[in-house]
Amino acid sequence: MANKLKVGIVGGAGYTGGETIRLLLNHPHVDLAFVHSRSNAGNPLYAVHPDLLGDTELAFSDSIPAGADVIFLCLGHGESKKFLQDNPLDANAKVIDLSQDFRLGETSGSRAFVYGLPELNKAAIQQASNIANPGCFATAIQVGLLPLAKAGLLKEVYATGITGSTGAGQKLQDTTHFTWRANNISAYKTLTHQHLKEIGRSIHQLQAGFSEPINFVPWRGDFTRGIFVSSCITVNKSLDEVKAIYRDFYAQHPFTVVADETIDLKQVVNTNKALISLEKEGDKLVVHSAIDNLLKGASGQAVQNMNLMCGLEETAGLKLKSIVF
Repeated sequence: MANKLKVGIVGGAGYTGGETIRLLLNHPHVDLAFVHSRSNAGNPLYAVHPDLLGDTELAFSDSIPAGADVIFLCLGHGESKKFLQDNPLDANAKVIDLSQDFRLGETSGSRAFVYGLPELNKAAIQQASNIANPGCFATAIQVGLLPLAKAGLLKEVYATGITGSTGAGQKLQDTTHFTWRANNISAYKTLTHQHLKEIGRSIHQLQAGFSEPINFVPWRGDFTRGIFVSSCITVNKSLDEVKAIYRDFYAQHPFTVVADETIDLKQVVNTNKALISLEKEGDKLVVHSAIDNLLKGASGQAVQNMNLMCGLEETAGLKLKSIVF
């Protein structure tokens, strides 16, 4: 495209804001026009994100300049809805919200939001003006379950998943403090995690009659980035048949890969990939899925959605390499 997209970020001081800045600064089709943060207005971006020292002299803004083509809302849960109510944006500006405020079909005035999981809604995303970016655990679990739902094979699910400390956000809490998180592991929100609602909504989109529970136990891990989920389902098909279902489902999705071998978390950290591996014993299928919670689980997927919305190559600015060692 001849002209670069003029893009802004609201809520640029947190983890997802920082990741979105890094991606957009290096995106070949983007001009990062502003990064909004009232509490940091006037400060250079590298004052909050020190890894950006030498990469940009852009400072945080306390206003929303007109004329942006795309605006990313990297705000806390509940804050995006209020921000849009209090700050009417240009009608032509596309909005990608990374909070959970619009994932269940909520609207803001005339803005209706499409659920932004490309592996589920790519065609709708390409026509959308407003995107509700999925949750991180929701993304990891859904990429593991959607092919079965599409085939009408999904039954009761038993899933466990472990996430890095960045999943809890930048604000320090007892459970994210290094002295507590290091050399430790703990379960939280057992069977009640907020992402279950959006997962259920997506499952019903593909398998309308699904009525069985998704039993999910999330874990806090003693590492910073990444999510690894293992989901167990009863499936009366051979492993080869199931692999064929998964590979067919993801054939047109460049970031989701079905592996022949077992997968590791390090393969996806610092990338926008979702890796899947399948194991079967008797009629029990175990689907392992792994993502980086800040990229495919947040900012990377948001940029992927922007690419689709704006007619760009889906992988533009996202051909990232994992750091294995």
